[in-house]
Amino acid sequence: MKTRHELKDRALELLAERGVTMDDLAELVMYLQNKYIPDLSKEVCLEHITSVLEKREVHNTIITGIEIDKLAEEGKLSQPLSDILMSDEGLYGIDEIMALSIVNVYGSIGFTNYGYIDKVKPGIIQKLDTKEGGKCHTFLDDIVGAIAAAAASRLAHSDPSKSAITNKN
Repeated sequence: MKTRHELKDRALELLAERGVTMDDLAELVMYLQNKYIPDLSKEVCLEHITSVLEKREVHNTIITGIEIDKLAEEGKLSQPLSDILMSDEGLYGIDEIMALSIVNVYGSIGFTNYGYIDKVKPGIIQKLDTKEGGKCHTFLDDIVGAIAAAAASRLAHSDPSKSAITNKN
């Protein structure tokens, strides 16, 4: 069995291979929380992302999702699954269910953050969702959104007086 450290390294390696950086993730957390925490810094966002990326559940989801996306790109999945994943069919839903395993670690605010970011698709999520160049990011775009939502939730829980929980508009 792989150690937690080995799983984390592989998950981070896969994110980097697919063009997702820590800065991309930090921008998403800023997008979700800067309205509630006006003096929020990228460094604070990165701290919370790093904490989320320490969880074994997160490693497993990243590795599984990206590997499935890669298999779809390589044509190694049978039909109709291959076409469903390559087109990121809207009613598929398994990609969102996997992503929720990340969000679930940090409570109900994570679910609302995830739903919002999945709907508006800011930053790197929009780029991943474009389906350009024969790439498949059916799982990855949702995983990235879930990591950001979980980090935003963790951030909100760390300072309830400045979070979306107490500052609903």
